[in-house]
Amino acid sequence: MTCQPYSQLIAIKCWADRGLCDVLSEQFDRLGKDDAILMLRILDHIHVVDRIFQHHLQGLPHGFQAPRSDTLPELEPLARSMKEVDEWYASYVDSLAREDFEQPVDFLFTSGKPAHMRRGEIVLHVCLHGAYHRGNAGAVLQLKGITPSRDAITDFLEEAA
Repeated sequence: MTCQPYSQLIAIKCWADRGLCDVLSEQFDRLGKDDAILMLRILDHIHVVDRIFQHHLQGLPHGFQAPRSDTLPELEPLARSMKEVDEWYASYVDSLAREDFEQPVDFLFTSGKPAHMRRGEIVLHVCLHGAYHRGNAGAVLQLKGITPSRDAITDFLEEAA
């Protein structure tokens, strides 16, 4: 069962994540070593947070001690894994009924602090968190003279039309 606006938010996240990964796969060699590492750290952070909250939604332990990987992944496997997790979120959100988004989820932050969010709040968090950090990545790309991917909801709607 599809539930707007969550399904649309996740669709936009999938589209924007894919766009950033596509630009990076084409332009990664134009980044210097430090900027390439920074870009991988940004993508890894987005992805690890997505995975942490994926596990919270599933009621499963995630095994992360921090909102980043222990070792910095390479771009291609990271982009592939991001796509897989994005697809999981799309399928997950589309499977929920409207009332499921109000269901509470109790979990621990990586700091060990207890937390409580509704399923809809978690979905909103991963969407907004990713948008914020894609903006960071876009700024780095612009500073290097690289045009970032389109990332705005209006761009998504225009492209989908």
